[in-house]
Amino acid sequence: MNVITPIGRSLTPFAARLSGLKDADRKAAAGELARVGLPTPHVEAWHYTNLRALSGRVFSAPAAGFDEAAAQKALAGILADNGGLAGLPRLVLVNGAFAPSLSSAEFPAGIVFTSFARSPDFGTQTAPDRDALVALNTALAGDGIRLSVKPHVNAGRIVFISLAMGLEEDISFHPRHAVEVGEGARLSLIEIAVTVEKHAGAYLHNPVLTSVIAEGAHLTHVKIQHEADQAVHLATVYADVASRATYDSFTLGLGSVLARHEVHVTLRGDHAGVHVNGAQLLGGEQVGDITSVITHGAPDCISRQTVRNVLTDRARAVFQGKVLVERVAQKTDGYQMNQALLLSPTSEIDAKPELEIYADDVKCSHGATVGALDEDQLFYLRSRGVPDAQARQMLVEAFLVETVDLVEDETAHVILLQALEKALTERVGAPEKTA
Repeated sequence: MNVITPIGRSLTPFAARLSGLKDADRKAAAGELARVGLPTPHVEAWHYTNLRALSGRVFSAPAAGFDEAAAQKALAGILADNGGLAGLPRLVLVNGAFAPSLSSAEFPAGIVFTSFARSPDFGTQTAPDRDALVALNTALAGDGIRLSVKPHVNAGRIVFISLAMGLEEDISFHPRHAVEVGEGARLSLIEIAVTVEKHAGAYLHNPVLTSVIAEGAHLTHVKIQHEADQAVHLATVYADVASRATYDSFTLGLGSVLARHEVHVTLRGDHAGVHVNGAQLLGGEQVGDITSVITHGAPDCISRQTVRNVLTDRARAVFQGKVLVERVAQKTDGYQMNQALLLSPTSEIDAKPELEIYADDVKCSHGATVGALDEDQLFYLRSRGVPDAQARQMLVEAFLVETVDLVEDETAHVILLQALEKALTERVGAPEKTA
């Protein structure tokens, strides 16, 4: 029996690939996906983000293999543009498949790595009946990274680069990643998702990353998403944080016609902490969505979230941040702020901060602001001889850098600033064209 048929047209883009599954975990995920379907704006968590970019398509798996010379050249360019990455251990995927020839051959002592294809394990944190795109990933995952840090090891920084290249229209890949940081250990993961060709065809990148941070451990996860103009990037991250451990994350959204970065964090032990910060710089018809669900499941925990958006043209940003404080989570300290700078009268921000609190001894707050560039500040700079385009870039950069400054890892901080400055020059600081 084909489990896909009851859902009708909503799974049409993937029906052919889902119908032939044999593995029990994959078939179960396909069954859940058939039951709930792909999310529509009628689903509360997807009310502001429409997956219409997937409609009318039939997505195939990427072809095996890739142009080695082109990949090496692209990788060299990324490392050159981000000088802080040179010499760091790296893991590289091409179209969702681990590429050993582009990756480091060895890692520091205390780090264990294998690819998902060699050791498939979907973990226990995901809930495919709730997260349809995770179910889709579970059903179709082909490869990914599996990285663990042994207890009390300072693993330093590892670069994780996802290259999309040589893709025609209607290709999708669904990598599955897992990171475990042992008791008292530390790791900084710098993730970059980029398309090699400037004008690549429409494709879907649907990664899932699960992370487990043991007692007293610290995981820094910094991500830059700069995929092709017509790409769809839908990422889901799970973080399970034990007592006195910290998950410190930042995402910079620059690319894709439709992008969503969804983070689920559970603070399971006392005195745990989480930072889920980010920034988006969007233009044209781009839609960028940052969604988070932070669950305080233990007392004396801290959560912080600051997200800033800069929007030009007809771009639209979405911020959904939910903080759930369970009854046991007394003395919770939660803070959430979303701010947007609209540089065009046709740009738009949809914000939905949410607090759900069952404990009575908590300190939780959230806020949101939306505005345009300060005309007085712009006039001040212009009056002192700063060209208009440069003045606008300076003000926008100041707005976004405050958020980037929340990243404590020095290398990651520098790389984020470099990526942001380049994007600002192209989108905000470029002089207006004259006839």
